[in-house]
Amino acid sequence: MTALTPFKPSISESMRTRILEQLHKIEADNDVTILFAIESGSRAWGFPSPDSDYDVRFVYAHKLDWYLSLEAGRDVIELPIDDELDISGWEIRKALNLMRKSNPVLLEWLYSPIKYIWRDELVSPLLNLSREAASQTPCIHHYRNLGLRYWEKSHATENRLNLKRFFYALRPALALLWIKEHPSLTPPMNVQELAAGLSISSVVLQEMEGLISAKTQLKEKHELEELPEMMQLEALVLDALEWAQNVENSKYTPSLNSEIEAYFRQVVMEVN
Repeated sequence: MTALTPFKPSISESMRTRILEQLHKIEADNDVTILFAIESGSRAWGFPSPDSDYDVRFVYAHKLDWYLSLEAGRDVIELPIDDELDISGWEIRKALNLMRKSNPVLLEWLYSPIKYIWRDELVSPLLNLSREAASQTPCIHHYRNLGLRYWEKSHATENRLNLKRFFYALRPALALLWIKEHPSLTPPMNVQELAAGLSISSVVLQEMEGLISAKTQLKEKHELEELPEMMQLEALVLDALEWAQNVENSKYTPSLNSEIEAYFRQVVMEVN
């Protein structure tokens, strides 16, 4: 096996309509403009279960008056989570401050294969800034901690494997390998594109393909009682986490304060 089966992310028209209705209601109820809204979760990561929910994430901006107040306003908007929808977003100033620290979450959102709202005239400059602001050390730290946490959770029950948690460890591990092999490129969001850009053996690809097939047929909370052959895949995950543990902790982060400040002012003025 030389490559995983390509992932084709898709959202039904009825669900897309429902999500857009919720996003437009958020804009109206909060008097904000959503710059972009995307899917972030297993449906965008390449291993959705039949009952996976929809993880909708967005970045928004308030009107100018909101930023002129002495009182700092709340910088997140979250809707109550139900069985299908998990919708939340960050205010643009919060998002930009996190980007200055090379927060990988925002970088991933900008590369999601599933977009609901995308105001290109506002997002394209942000995408360019995110590439320049990216720094390896915070990303490695984030993916290592994420991978370790879910690796332990996926193996919490003896002789059983929680597939969802295993994939939540596998994807950060693949992202770490991507950073190792392609230090100047942002890791793709889904496991298929990550694997396609890495030097991975056919045995590991075959083990991964089998698990993806199982995950897409089983419910989210299902645990495998008959463990599949995955020795090489587990070794790959552990090797990636060990590599990240031993990477020299560079203090360097790109300084783009003036460019980010200019972009922030541009956004606030344009949404008024």
